[in-house]
Amino acid sequence: MTDTQTNQPDQDDLSGPLLIRSFLGGFLMGLANLVPGISGGTMLLATGIYDRFISAVSQVTTFRFRLPSIILLGVIVIGAGFAIITGADVLGTLVHEKRWIMFSLFIGLTLGGVPLLASMIKPFNSSAIVGCFMGILLMAMLAMFDLEGRAVESVEANWIMLMIAGAAGGATMVLPGVSGSYILLVLGQYLVILSAISALKSGVQGDGEMSEAIAILIPVGIGAIIGVVVVSNVMQWFLANARKVTLGVLMGFLLGAVLGLWPFHAPLETDVLMTEMGLTIENIEQLKPRDWPVAQFAPSSQQLLGAFGLIVLGFIISLGITMLGKEKKSTRSADAAELR
Repeated sequence: MTDTQTNQPDQDDLSGPLLIRSFLGGFLMGLANLVPGISGGTMLLATGIYDRFISAVSQVTTFRFRLPSIILLGVIVIGAGFAIITGADVLGTLVHEKRWIMFSLFIGLTLGGVPLLASMIKPFNSSAIVGCFMGILLMAMLAMFDLEGRAVESVEANWIMLMIAGAAGGATMVLPGVSGSYILLVLGQYLVILSAISALKSGVQGDGEMSEAIAILIPVGIGAIIGVVVVSNVMQWFLANARKVTLGVLMGFLLGAVLGLWPFHAPLETDVLMTEMGLTIENIEQLKPRDWPVAQFAPSSQQLLGAFGLIVLGFIISLGITMLGKEKKSTRSADAAELR
């Protein structure tokens, strides 16, 4: 008991710099939940507040309501919410209109998280390797739903799917190296949620209705809470009792994620929509970005070169972010172990 109390982060020490870092960590976590390839947990790790976040969540979810922990979580949530509200519209537009550019960058960002998980797994054993193949297989199965662009084209939004999407986003807040936004992409909920956030923002400003956006965001919010509270505790159990295979599965998720991020898709031209899909100009004008059909195209040599450069750039950015938190990893692991 004494060791636990010694190793746990001191939640009572809420200094100004810590609160600033907490807001920054929350802001980066919010952006990470918008961008496929970067994990919210990695952002908290990079800013050095991951252990405090885990400790605060553990206290609140076990009904140990301490004011410093509540304040810390509040600051992180405010930072994340600010990032999501201000960044959703821009990212949603870029993903729709500059798909191959954004997805190339996403591939690099995704692969940049691999070294972090590899350092957490070492030394590799058969359990980690089997887990990695399991993760790749699962992501390959998910990617099959997106081969013809159906995931981004839009899956009919329903409460169950939206709650699952929210839970995925919530889970990545406590899982370094795993991107919930990629799961949202293959589930067809990424642009659905971003569009809802943008619509809510416009509605608050008096420009449009908010009812549809609220109907989407309520189950997402419920799922996010479930993801943070339930999934984090489940994963803590797996990391405590089957650490190697669990980290191996997470590694497989990252590697397999690339299968569903093939960048060379683009929205269909208007004439194709009219001749091959029978849509009228009125139908096309009513399409929201999340509903616009996409199809594969043959990239030019310049696009291939540009995609490769963006992949490298994304990898460097993501790797740099994870390296910022490398010194905190051992402390975080020890604190998490004590919490378990």
